[in-house]
Amino acid sequence: MSQAARTETTETPRWRILGPGLVVAATGVGAADLVATLIAGSKYGYALLWAVVVGCVLKVVLVEGAGRYSLATGETIFQGWRRLGIWTTLYFGPYIVIWGFIYGAAAMAGTGLALAALFSFASVKVWGIASGLIGLAIVWTGRYGLFEKFLAVLVGIMFVTMVGAALVTLPNLPEILLGLVPTIPEGSLVNLLSVAGGVGGTITLAAYGYWLREKGWSTPSFMRVMRLDNTTAYVVTGIFVIATLIVGAELLYSASIAIGTGDQGMLDLSKVLADRYGNWFGKLFLIGFWAAAMSSLVGVWNGVSLMFADFMGTIRGRADQPEAQSGGIWYRSYILWLTFPPMIWLLLADEPAWLILIYGVLGAFFMPFLAVTLLWLLNTGHTPAEWRNKWVSNIGLIICALLFAWLAFDQVRTSVSDLLG
Repeated sequence: MSQAARTETTETPRWRILGPGLVVAATGVGAADLVATLIAGSKYGYALLWAVVVGCVLKVVLVEGAGRYSLATGETIFQGWRRLGIWTTLYFGPYIVIWGFIYGAAAMAGTGLALAALFSFASVKVWGIASGLIGLAIVWTGRYGLFEKFLAVLVGIMFVTMVGAALVTLPNLPEILLGLVPTIPEGSLVNLLSVAGGVGGTITLAAYGYWLREKGWSTPSFMRVMRLDNTTAYVVTGIFVIATLIVGAELLYSASIAIGTGDQGMLDLSKVLADRYGNWFGKLFLIGFWAAAMSSLVGVWNGVSLMFADFMGTIRGRADQPEAQSGGIWYRSYILWLTFPPMIWLLLADEPAWLILIYGVLGAFFMPFLAVTLLWLLNTGHTPAEWRNKWVSNIGLIICALLFAWLAFDQVRTSVSDLLG
């Protein structure tokens, strides 16, 4: 370990060295993930709590793999994918373009929904567009320090509000402990896979290596720091998501209350909390809902824009040039792509079914794509021998690949069914 890394790990308080891990975890936990966990709790109580823990462990394995590859080789994850053949570019290129357009609209709509519920003098669309512009302003210059501090504040708000909501429901400790014993209630397989697979991100997991680079962690000497950062971040995320399940189990399951899917489910829950504990608590929870939605928006505006800049720079043979770096032309071009074209879609509210289908199919395959390519990169000469996978990492990545492949199959089946139905 270098003297700088040693000094950082021994003389700096541990919470001060956290950053990229918390960013990737916060970005990945959006309103839809929280609602999936709430619904699991409302249907099965604490029976699927163990799946939340498994999901966090799997994400630790995936993110650690992405970070280890970047630190061990000095390459970005896309540069690694390019080593595997042209097929990775043929998949990732269309995916990042289509994904960005649809996600931009969804992210702005989610933040707008929370803010419109808090401040009804403006519509969901107006608040959504304002949120997109705020996100653009925060990440435009590519200043990682500012971006990380803003995300840290949002994570704090998310954590306090959701854990607070769990505490006021007076959770049943014996039932929580029983929920850590693996069981699969009848008819719960889809919910189980969604909970295990939805804890903490999709494409943003692959952005971890880019955030490491922005933080200044770019050599194997930071491997220990990276692992501490990643593990701690997903412990925090696990507590946060477990709190969400507790709310679903104690507040919704016991009273047989159903909530909507997607962002609407968070709005429904705020009304339940307001009815049960007072209007002020419902408002407080809406602030947490907004923080969850906004952290995902800002994280994507930065992290996926870094990935796109690297994608364009690498395929043009100019990855080491300023145009392909944070704050460069390709970075800013993708921020604009995330912000302005989706605003038109958001205002018109006209969702072409074929585009939704392509988005669903390409998005569903990203997680197994990431798991399989990491298995390939981290077990071959692409990675220095010292940092290649051990058997524990291989087992974890194989489980990830199988789990997310099943989820991909279910997502494709559902998307096609919705289009035809």
